[in-house]
Amino acid sequence: MKHSFFAFMRKTGTSLPGFRLTLGATLVWAGFLVAFPLCALLARPWQDGVGAMVAALHDSRMFAALWTSFSSAAIAAACNVPFGLMLAWALARGQLPGRWLADALIDLPLALPTAVSGITLATLYGPNGWLGAPLSRLGITVSYTRAGIVVALMFVGLPFVVRAVEPVLRNLPHDLEEAAVLLGARPWQVVTRVLVPPLLPAVVTGFGLAFARGVGEYGSVIFIAGNQPFRSEIAPLLIVVRLQEFDYAGATAVALILLVISLLVLLLVGSMRRKLALWSEPA
Repeated sequence: MKHSFFAFMRKTGTSLPGFRLTLGATLVWAGFLVAFPLCALLARPWQDGVGAMVAALHDSRMFAALWTSFSSAAIAAACNVPFGLMLAWALARGQLPGRWLADALIDLPLALPTAVSGITLATLYGPNGWLGAPLSRLGITVSYTRAGIVVALMFVGLPFVVRAVEPVLRNLPHDLEEAAVLLGARPWQVVTRVLVPPLLPAVVTGFGLAFARGVGEYGSVIFIAGNQPFRSEIAPLLIVVRLQEFDYAGATAVALILLVISLLVLLLVGSMRRKLALWSEPA
């Protein structure tokens, strides 16, 4: 493998000048920014010995926080899919009078500080908030519950679904829909057989991005979650708690599990996206 690498670096005749130099610089830069920190995270939990790592893993509070983070992120990402599809359809195919304003509002959660969004959501959905007070009269409590976590994650994850689907929908030829209608297809057949197949890879991509953002979200969640252990405590908050207690083994154990499970989920999403892309291509 080492011989092949140096042979590749010495090889000449590429169409792009300086390709191997820029490729090597890119790999080194990506290694310092991505690979080295991940390797350090993988190695750090084992520095105190296997016994310390095993003891840190025997923590029911940790597994409750992990379940809260992953389940809430999955529910929020799944809820964002239909809403994101509708918003992407309105932006790509509809003639909205204030389209530039709608574009800005959709991207606002990406630019807004997470603490600001968390305080805003907690104020709106609090017991005396504009939305929380009417919901409480109906017997629905959002703030300081798991529902509040899902709402916060939906807020920060919706732009990922919209921005993943909108370009594909915008570039989808209208001729396909018109041909299907001329051939006698009903509206639901046009949607399920003409529009949905090419959109599936983009939908899966948006779901994966929203899920990944939701798993690691911190600022917008802690203000509305209530942060009750075994009920509404998320894994990123537990990492901060363990660090404040100087329990570095416990903090790195939570971080390692988050890294491994998130990586497996993203690999699964990528595999599904590739399979759906091949399935949607014409024979």
